[in-house]
Amino acid sequence: MNHHVVPPLVLALAAGAVLPVGMSRSHWPHQAPRLALATWSALAAVFIAASSCAALLLLLPYRSSVHLSDLAEACLPWAAQACVAPHLAGVRPTDLPAIAVALALLLLPAALFLREAIRTRRLRVRHTELLNLVGRWEPALDATLFEHKTPAIYCVPGRSSQVVVSTGALRALTVVQLDAALRHERAHIAGRHHLLTVAAQSLSHSFPPIPLIRRITSEVPLLVEMAADDRALRACSREALATALYSVATGRAPQWTMSAGGPSAVLRVRRILTPESGRPVLLGLLTSAAVICAVTPIALACCLIQG
Repeated sequence: MNHHVVPPLVLALAAGAVLPVGMSRSHWPHQAPRLALATWSALAAVFIAASSCAALLLLLPYRSSVHLSDLAEACLPWAAQACVAPHLAGVRPTDLPAIAVALALLLLPAALFLREAIRTRRLRVRHTELLNLVGRWEPALDATLFEHKTPAIYCVPGRSSQVVVSTGALRALTVVQLDAALRHERAHIAGRHHLLTVAAQSLSHSFPPIPLIRRITSEVPLLVEMAADDRALRACSREALATALYSVATGRAPQWTMSAGGPSAVLRVRRILTPESGRPVLLGLLTSAAVICAVTPIALACCLIQG
């Protein structure tokens, strides 16, 4: 086997198995949810790119398996001139199946993300039509109000986003608590958190249930809720937000929406009321830097050694 396949294999293994397990056992992701979301996104991107590169190097004939720099120099001009001369720039016809597999590994997650985004958009449109029939716009709340005894507050994200409140929530919450819950939902809309949850869900259909995919599917929905909590806390007290979350925890909302309550409410209430001390952002950055410093020498050594 060509030794140049080692760097992408190492990166794919690190991003797909080793680092996700380490992150799931760490405390800093819940202390710094936005940094954790960025880290999970970076791990997914590295895993997809490394898997594609590893497949390309494994499937190419050995005589075509050159240094990564030479491979990029050969493939990029081919990609740019594919419609004119697909066999130019040193790409042989025998190399095309390997390139097709590598491109499929890159494009499949994007295609499944697009499919999942279209599906959830259709659900949002149908739900919005239903809300127009059973709910009414409440200017004082800047939200849609509907009759239901169970306290529930959630948002319908997307192009025509809106926050939805049940009459049960109005009766259960004080003015301060209601304002905190509304700020939480508007944080979801402002942060476009639905795109992250759609991406996490689409990844579960792209690859087998490796540690990275399993943990992204479970962690991203929780982290976006924590990120919305942190943004809401900029303008409300911890007690108000925690009480609001506790009050609407039993409220039901469509699975594709983002609810202020939900199954993660108890964990988030404990996090809000008992914030951990320390420097989570610094710890996360140092962890990422240590991983980069450990992987870079391996990649450079394998790419520069003649074989």
